[in-house]
Amino acid sequence: MKKKVVPVLIAIALIIVIGGVSLLTMLLKKYSYSDIKMDLNEYFGLSRTDEVAIILQDEQIETRAKLDGGVYYLDFDSVQELLNGRFYEDAAENLLLYTTPTEIIHTSIGSDVYYQGEVPVDTDYILSFYEKETLYVALDYIQLFTNFSYETFTEPNRMQLSTQWGEATVAQIKKDTAVRYRGGVKSDILRDLEKGEQVTILEEMESWSKIKTGDALIGYVENKMLTGIETIQETPASHYEEPEYTSLTREGKINLGWHQVMVEAANDTLDSVVAGTKEMNVISPTWFSLIDNEGGIRSIASQSYVNKAHNMGMEVWALVDNFDNNVSSYEVLSKTSTRTRLINNLMSEILRYGIDGINVDFEDLSYDAGEPFVQFLRELSIQCRINGIVLSVDNYVPRESTAHYNRKEQGIVADYVIIMGYDEHWGGGGVAGSVASIGFVEDGIVRTLEDVPSHKVINALPFYTRVWKTKNGEVTSEALDMETAANFISNNAVETRWDEETCQNYGEIQKGETLYQVWLEDAKSIETKLTVMKNYNLGGVAAWKLGFETPDIWTVIEAYMNS
Repeated sequence: MKKKVVPVLIAIALIIVIGGVSLLTMLLKKYSYSDIKMDLNEYFGLSRTDEVAIILQDEQIETRAKLDGGVYYLDFDSVQELLNGRFYEDAAENLLLYTTPTEIIHTSIGSDVYYQGEVPVDTDYILSFYEKETLYVALDYIQLFTNFSYETFTEPNRMQLSTQWGEATVAQIKKDTAVRYRGGVKSDILRDLEKGEQVTILEEMESWSKIKTGDALIGYVENKMLTGIETIQETPASHYEEPEYTSLTREGKINLGWHQVMVEAANDTLDSVVAGTKEMNVISPTWFSLIDNEGGIRSIASQSYVNKAHNMGMEVWALVDNFDNNVSSYEVLSKTSTRTRLINNLMSEILRYGIDGINVDFEDLSYDAGEPFVQFLRELSIQCRINGIVLSVDNYVPRESTAHYNRKEQGIVADYVIIMGYDEHWGGGGVAGSVASIGFVEDGIVRTLEDVPSHKVINALPFYTRVWKTKNGEVTSEALDMETAANFISNNAVETRWDEETCQNYGEIQKGETLYQVWLEDAKSIETKLTVMKNYNLGGVAAWKLGFETPDIWTVIEAYMNS
């Protein structure tokens, strides 16, 4: 029996030993630290030697910088999006521009020289260049006009890019360890960390923390390896002093009336259109129009008109429009030479006649004309600032379709941003409705104030009403002055009622197969709009157009101006 038991015991012992070894191996495999190092090119998604990964603040972004001849470059779209939206690319004339409140800084693309005004400044690197159709701009050049910092690292190429600064939580590495791709001992190693290294803690979890190393690697470290945790205040870049955009806003509210002047002889109607007005301190005659794609303008300005307006106590802010269908606003505005010619032509007329301001009314701009338009305003604002000329810009009620007008930048470079608070329902829209319901007007004010300081915002009111005709499903309309609209109501015995939704008197009448509808602009509707405007402490009121109003309108405007 003894001889039979011994082999069994040996067998059992062997099974236990083998099981123990297997269990130990399994436990070691499960809990031991991986020593596999991750390919950092793969980690950063780099495939070319001239590519540079970007860590913006505490996050790697998809955008790549370019390394060329030891100089770091960023594509132009990313420059505008991430660093500074005031750079302007003129591909047609091979120029890169940067506009300040007082001067235009320019360089030819591919050059190592830039010009501050007419003064050349040499550098030891190419400031910008094209690769195929993409423009790249040197970060060092952008940094001349922008507060940001960047630090670069190699193997692989990457940079830490910072545009914002605040509080950061930092810690020291307690002893030699590794930063890993993920939290967990089996995750691949990004690199080894030495005792005493400082890291930034981005997110603390139960056993691991997400951290950023001093050389811009974002990964995970065990919490037990962190010591000396503290909050520090980051030091912002301050090598560039942002210039001040001074404004020529007036004390008190603006009360502006547009005077439609289609021909030179219409300048003689000034007396009649201002007769009966109250508290009006600015008149804007429609004197200037684009007439060609080279920056030429038509002018019907009048010295006697300016003198008379001044004697009446009014400033003259002459309007310039882009209403000629034979002129391409994009062609005029996108090229530096034609913008310059347009600005020179405008300023020549303004200074010649002693005009006090210019009102820019460029409508129906295509999306691609948005950026050139804003650049035009920047450049025009320089000349206005130098010569003491008030710059105002007319805008639609904000919608996504007109975001390219960039009201935020307008609010910086212009003195006044005017909301054309009308044409909610317009002649070609095919839908009958109010020209300017109270909700539409207030929405325009609220949305504009998201981008523009209230003291620079002027809301424009309509002095007209549309009579809508619906027949056999076809909707047409006719714009009428206030008196004619009131006569239509009276002559056709239309019953009106106050509509709380639009805050207008509404009436309709069926005549045969035609339905006539009207949402009246009158003293009551205008007063309601002015009450809303008062609540937002705006810079003033404007009206389109003089001569279309009834006398009682000026009583409510006078009350607004004196409130």
